[in-house]
Amino acid sequence: MSISDDLFILANLFNLDLLSPTNPVSTRYSDTMGKSNSVINLMFLCSGLNELNNHSIHPDWCLILDHIPLTVTIPIEEEFFQSSKLFLPKKSKEEELFVMEVVDIFKFLDTLILSNQESLEQVVNSLALRINQAWNTNARKINITRHSKKWWNKDCN
Repeated sequence: MSISDDLFILANLFNLDLLSPTNPVSTRYSDTMGKSNSVINLMFLCSGLNELNNHSIHPDWCLILDHIPLTVTIPIEEEFFQSSKLFLPKKSKEEELFVMEVVDIFKFLDTLILSNQESLEQVVNSLALRINQAWNTNARKINITRHSKKWWNKDCN
């Protein structure tokens, strides 16, 4: 068994794969006359990541070094981070009004028209719409910050 076999066994233990370069060229240039250039720089990354399955070798970046830089492009997807939300503070006037509106919605719900699945779906959809409207009317918009955690209180300020 060779040292390179040991390297691949270790890489496998850590769930790593040897990447294939997009431009296979030597990565070490010998400064000794008569010695050939070699591929000594290798790159291993997490197994099974198709978007990270190869790297680039940059011979033009080496300057005075004898080793060539390797790079891999890591795609970063844009993510949406919610920065605000609707909120009803507990035991607030807004919460009280919301609960009163929802109680009224149920109190005046017409269930006499429920004769089939279609009419049930209409009533349920109408109920959901009216509760959502009550929420939007009474809830306050708050900005989410690092101080939005439940443990954060006025004493922390």
